[in-house]
Amino acid sequence: MILPSKIEQHSGPLEMLLQLTELLPANYAQYRPLVADGLSFFLQRLSPLRQQAILAAQLALPTAASRERRVLSLFRLCPTLHKLGQVVAHDRRLSADLRARLQELETLAPTDSLAALRSLLDREVGTVAGLQLGQETIAEGSVAVVVPFVWRQAKGEAPQRGVFKLLRPGVQDRLEEELAIWPLLGTFLEERCAHHGLPVLDYGNTLEMVARLLANEVRLDQEQEHLRQAADLYAGAADILIPRLFPFCTPLVTAMERVDGCKVTHQDLPAGEMCQRAERVTRALLAQPFWGSGEAGAMFHADPHAGNLLATADGRLAIIDWALTTRLTKAQCEAVVQLVLGAVTLNETRVCTAIAALGQPGDETRVQVAVSAAIAQVRCGRFPGFDWMTSLMDSLAAASAVRFPEEIALFRKALLTLSGVVADVSGQTGMDGVLVRHGAAQFLRGLMWRPWAWADSRAVGAHLSTADLVGLWADLPATTLRFLAGDRGGRRGAVRQ
Repeated sequence: MILPSKIEQHSGPLEMLLQLTELLPANYAQYRPLVADGLSFFLQRLSPLRQQAILAAQLALPTAASRERRVLSLFRLCPTLHKLGQVVAHDRRLSADLRARLQELETLAPTDSLAALRSLLDREVGTVAGLQLGQETIAEGSVAVVVPFVWRQAKGEAPQRGVFKLLRPGVQDRLEEELAIWPLLGTFLEERCAHHGLPVLDYGNTLEMVARLLANEVRLDQEQEHLRQAADLYAGAADILIPRLFPFCTPLVTAMERVDGCKVTHQDLPAGEMCQRAERVTRALLAQPFWGSGEAGAMFHADPHAGNLLATADGRLAIIDWALTTRLTKAQCEAVVQLVLGAVTLNETRVCTAIAALGQPGDETRVQVAVSAAIAQVRCGRFPGFDWMTSLMDSLAAASAVRFPEEIALFRKALLTLSGVVADVSGQTGMDGVLVRHGAAQFLRGLMWRPWAWADSRAVGAHLSTADLVGLWADLPATTLRFLAGDRGGRRGAVRQ
């Protein structure tokens, strides 16, 4: 039951907020009542002061304000919704108007003054010789605000331009309040699914997991460690820029190199060069960490929205905001490759085995049904790349057939965001093509070491062992038979229809 609160005193704005669910695409129309219930549940459990601020912001908008504009106003006041908006801002299943509004959440003009932040800076950083602070804040994100500075390390040396990243006043309390609601919201949504006649999905565990992950947004000391790891990862890539840390970082303040550039989605170059930019984004955020992962696994930027990916004037890709990352183990990367190989060879057993290595199957029958449907798509000509793989994972999760661990779920979220960004940079570039080329290059580089590796070792060459390669060759006749058997089955079905 939804409890009465201050928000009910203004049914007009509340009704307008609940009508925002009409922005869901038509193919998800059946979920609009569920989303309205969830939004109402979330708002009702915010503190009265938070509710009043949200309502005041809605009342301040013109009566004829678009639903897209009202979404932006709501999301800006709720850090968890703000992050959600950034994740789906480039999802092409949404309308162009809504995506344009949500993309405004990626780079916001600051609302917090430098005066409100000065005491924290003075307490944390203190007096640094040669440091000159900027006159005002320059950017704002879902949880942090950015203040510019210039530092002259020694007399006679060229000044270095940097920024302080620190939490927005009060954001930690707001985030903690919202994150405490999310697990309750998951259970509530599961109950409402039955009421609306919708599939009962595992919302509780999913939202609880996301809440734990989003709590890392306020861990600036953790982000600093991620920045150091990223600098090591991309040390050999001359066209990738990771902001350099300054020596006066603290657990509550990050001091780093200032990066100038535009969002990678900004169409400021000819089509051919935008295509190269899209390839660079895919290589840096997906191909390089995936194919280059060693025994320590692969680290991925888990929040690759366009506001965190900047194109610099000298043609480099700057990757900023490393608060959220996810790691796939070497075994998980190998399982992804086995999953794709199973699809290529139309081998359902191999695909099911790979899925079991990536998650925890709960219903073998549902797994088999989903895998069979996915293999049928491959047989009909769909390329079994990352888009195919994530569609399969989504269907398995939606059917509650498999429970995937946190790192896989966050990897899936990053892929969703990244695929939309790449498409907006250049519609001519597909992530799968870039992945295949870099995987092939990695495989060729490993050929010289393969004779000295154990037959079952996947330490060299694109997560494939010599035994895998021999097995693929030996399985070729069976693959042909599976294709022909499926093709005949499809023809018989067509005749019966």
